[in-house]
Amino acid sequence: RRAKDLVQRLPGPAPRLAAGMRHGLTHYFAPEETGTLFEEIGFEYIGPVDGHDLPMLLEIFRNVRQLPGPVFVHALTVKGKGYEKAEADARTWHGVGPFDLQKCEFAAKSGGRPAYTSVFGDALSELARRDERVVAITAAMPDGTGLTEFANEFPDRYYDVGIAEPHAVTFAAGLAAGGVKPFVAIYSTFMQRAFDQIVHDCALQHLPVRFIMDRAGLVGADGPTHHGTFDISYLSFIPGLVQLAPRDGTELRAMVDWMAGYQDAPTALRYPRGSVPEGLPEGRSPIQLGRAENLGVPGGEADSVAVIVAYGSMVDRAWQAATKLTAMGTPTAVINARFAKPLDAAMITQAAREHGGLVTVEENARTGGFGELVREALVDADLAALPHTVLSLPDRFIEHGDQDKLLDENGLSVDDIVNAVRNVQKQARNS
Repeated sequence: RRAKDLVQRLPGPAPRLAAGMRHGLTHYFAPEETGTLFEEIGFEYIGPVDGHDLPMLLEIFRNVRQLPGPVFVHALTVKGKGYEKAEADARTWHGVGPFDLQKCEFAAKSGGRPAYTSVFGDALSELARRDERVVAITAAMPDGTGLTEFANEFPDRYYDVGIAEPHAVTFAAGLAAGGVKPFVAIYSTFMQRAFDQIVHDCALQHLPVRFIMDRAGLVGADGPTHHGTFDISYLSFIPGLVQLAPRDGTELRAMVDWMAGYQDAPTALRYPRGSVPEGLPEGRSPIQLGRAENLGVPGGEADSVAVIVAYGSMVDRAWQAATKLTAMGTPTAVINARFAKPLDAAMITQAAREHGGLVTVEENARTGGFGELVREALVDADLAALPHTVLSLPDRFIEHGDQDKLLDENGLSVDDIVNAVRNVQKQARNS
């Protein structure tokens, strides 16, 4: 810095020659003109340096603290550094669970049930084989969103825009305006980055962009930055935008097909991280805009005296709770909401009338969430006085941990649902 100030005071061409030499050296060592780019916009550029040399980095950081103005330290690193297998295949080893260090093999997963992510990937590929207008867009997460096979089979209809979610959404809006059917697969938590584009570029224009939000709800080990606990809330008040969520893998496939045919507005589908559930009723009704599905009482041998309205990932736990309640002598029906918006207010309010109240269950923050949408429907139907309980995630950021344990610890266990139904039943009897 001192030398630079001194040179700039010299008469004649010296300052210009010195600046040219510095830019030339930076251009030579920095990839893709990174250094010159940041110097042009006013940064003091330092680098590139070895990002694995910790003592050197610490020394650099101690020095650059003395520089006035913005400083850009450019450190080059190798993903998976120190583990040859990870260095050679950074995508596979991006974020891993337990594995054998010597054999370089992942621990076998128990259960054998497919993940929601893979079910979506297969469903979209099948859809693309039937409809050449279907394209897939992601923001640097082809593996995490299940699009790797789609990219291999349809390379001309697959777009990875990098970590640029706002661009992904606006790009999809342009494609939709041209008659293409874009499916934008982005994690729920990262879709927040593109909120403005969803509102102005998609919803305001009534463009049928299809948003696929993986990792909706609690994601486990990735922690609070990756929990997708706000998407119902931040999308529910956007005019015209349709929100839906499947109860299992079969319904996910059906919803993907339905979204491909819906052309009136943007649609947003959410599903959780992990495997699809087993044990839910196999009786199916077709997906229709704003229509819920009444799964009835487990066993189907008694008329229901209580009802649970569950959305998406919570249908499974609601069904387990209903099974437990029915065995305890309280036959309980489960409504699979399917749509948060438009809500099937007719079915839900009718169920509330018949049962004297209801319980809603969702894997989302309470404020602006599914339960509040149901509560609004009860108010509109003059049923606000009926006892009802909203089970949702608490108003705080949740740390990392096992998904099932996190749900249990945050008020969404099967027993929590059972107790909520019993309390509503008690209030209904006493009212």
